[in-house]
Amino acid sequence: MAEVSDSFFGSEPVIVPTGGPLYLQLKRWIEGAITRGDIKPGDALPSERDLAMRVDVSRVTVRKAVQQLVKDGIVIQRHGSGTFVAPRTPRVEQSLSQLTSFTEDMARRGMSVRSQWLDRGVYVPSPEETIVLGLSSGDRVSRIARLRLTGETPLAIERATLSTAVLPDPSVITTSLYAHLEKSGNRPVRAIQRIRAANLDEAEAHLLAVPAGSAGLYIERISYLATGKVVEFTRSVYRGDAYDFVAELRIGDSSAQGSGQL
Repeated sequence: MAEVSDSFFGSEPVIVPTGGPLYLQLKRWIEGAITRGDIKPGDALPSERDLAMRVDVSRVTVRKAVQQLVKDGIVIQRHGSGTFVAPRTPRVEQSLSQLTSFTEDMARRGMSVRSQWLDRGVYVPSPEETIVLGLSSGDRVSRIARLRLTGETPLAIERATLSTAVLPDPSVITTSLYAHLEKSGNRPVRAIQRIRAANLDEAEAHLLAVPAGSAGLYIERISYLATGKVVEFTRSVYRGDAYDFVAELRIGDSSAQGSGQL
């Protein structure tokens, strides 16, 4: 612990960032030490007592700062062992201008990917699925739900629903859904995505290996064939600390600009 404390505190006086409650100032200071690499993933934080003494704050303030760090997934606490810097999650940059599968997306980045199946079956559609997929009375849907991982790190929970007319047997999907749909001529060519930020509930956080209440991205995607028919309805949950969504934005084309449209 002495070595970690030395590298953490350094030889200079400790000056925490100003502004806001004292425990948040201390939290930002600890985050800065982690970002600079003063302590690395897997390293233990100095004890609550050491932090309080060296920074000259109360142990209550230290405890609140550490609790906030735990909530944000920056550190983890092990009962009887202490508080440790959490492993760094690889960030994935995903374009919002291309319609690709998760498998294709990871392959383009040279990242290995695997799935943990959560569900694969044929069901009576929910009212929402019936409306979105344009189903008739008596139609059934195939649902596939899986936890997406790179290495041992879970990145997303993906739940896709398709009409059984498109996917009669969901058990045939072993890797890429889009690769299978391409073989049958049912690969979507465009999609509409809605993204919202929210805190992960306990079940989602457990699957994604982060504390409950951590930041998450909820994505609903409706995918279409060239004919305009809806082929896929997907609802996914992504770890907020693992994904960056990027979109290229342009002012309208020359004809739009010429007509005064922006």
